[in-house]
Amino acid sequence: MSTPRKSPKRPAIHTTSAPDARPAGRPAGGPVDRPADDEMWPRVTRELADDLAVDALARDRAGKAPFDEVARLQEAGLPALLTAPGPNRRGADWRTACAVVREISGADSSVGELLAHHYALTWSSRFFGPAQEPDVTRAATLPLDVRTAEEHWLLAGGVEPPRIEAEPGLTLTPAETGGGWFLDGSRTFTSAVTVADRLVVGARPGGTGDLLVVLVDPARPGVYTDAGTERVGQRLAGAGTVTFDHVPVPPEDILGTLPHDEHAVAPYATLAPLALRLLLVQVGLGIAEGALAEARDISRADQAGPAPARRTAGALAPDGSGAVGGGDDPYLLLAYGELATAAHAAAAVVERATDALTRGLLAARSLGVEERADIAVLVAAAETVTGRAAVHITTRILELVDGTAGADARGGGPGFDRFWRNARALTAPTQSAHRLRDIGDHYLNGTHARLTLLA
Repeated sequence: MSTPRKSPKRPAIHTTSAPDARPAGRPAGGPVDRPADDEMWPRVTRELADDLAVDALARDRAGKAPFDEVARLQEAGLPALLTAPGPNRRGADWRTACAVVREISGADSSVGELLAHHYALTWSSRFFGPAQEPDVTRAATLPLDVRTAEEHWLLAGGVEPPRIEAEPGLTLTPAETGGGWFLDGSRTFTSAVTVADRLVVGARPGGTGDLLVVLVDPARPGVYTDAGTERVGQRLAGAGTVTFDHVPVPPEDILGTLPHDEHAVAPYATLAPLALRLLLVQVGLGIAEGALAEARDISRADQAGPAPARRTAGALAPDGSGAVGGGDDPYLLLAYGELATAAHAAAAVVERATDALTRGLLAARSLGVEERADIAVLVAAAETVTGRAAVHITTRILELVDGTAGADARGGGPGFDRFWRNARALTAPTQSAHRLRDIGDHYLNGTHARLTLLA
């Protein structure tokens, strides 16, 4: 049985200050409203990551719904972190949100994925809603990110239409009175639906035409949630299938519209799937960095024990693996050099994509097609490079730790299979060949990626 290890050190988080922020009171034991500043969010995130790392393996093996994990997030104030720029902004910006997801994922990538989906969904009304200024006297007309921060909601769901046209997806039928709708259908979501406070979903009136983005309280009658079956990885992300049976949706819970005709879609609205993809890239990068840092700690601890016997070049370890402990073994140093370089390269590509997306989000509705195409290419590059790096690093780490920890690792001791399983589960849905084709088409022919909500 493994002993808890101290969380490995991860890259520092850099935030944008909000000097006007003020904490608001909350009842004892509830979520905490926190001011945003350059020092607070990195400290809060690092402390939570350390806390999650201590029992990450035990929680992964238990495979329970992530109620405890969500409570920890809420206590740290992280679900309320992301709000749009403005004079009264109490939270942090997208760059900070990406850094938070990355660091949390290094400790527990299931929690990182849950938080990634939440952050992407909080901006649904800004991506798809009307451009006019909200009425600050009516809470229902405030942007969803502001309402989420004030109500301390955790969001789940997804607004993307079905990938196959024959699939009905979710449908809306008009109510006879009141101007609202009734929501019907069933969808499977990869994150947080078992623990969410609100669901954000896309549905079509009558199953055709423009997509309406709606907000649904999962506690309403007619909403049924089934937890997902045991997954290979990302077991604590709260995946599941939600069925809606004639669920009333009042007009104030319509967050926005996405036109069926892609030529009528604003480039800014199509940043929504790119934002989610980049946040999930941060999860993958966190997995790679977390696995590498924990493996390094194991190797360093091994150095403190009896010195391993010297081997000649090409000789195998007693178990035949070829891997050894000890910080002076040239093959171990070579392996760590290769893996650290892969992680650094992925981080550099991700940082460039994060810069581009942040600028695009600040441009808002003035974003042009050319700028959106450049962002899409950088996100696709980050997705491809990081996905390959995460799988390679976590696979190689299994080999290295198996060589150093021996039978204990094969019996599940350090639990490094968790990183490999999570990396596989996270990257499996991504078709890297399609991403590379789009990158090549843009680079060679200057072709723009389609303005679509499909991730």
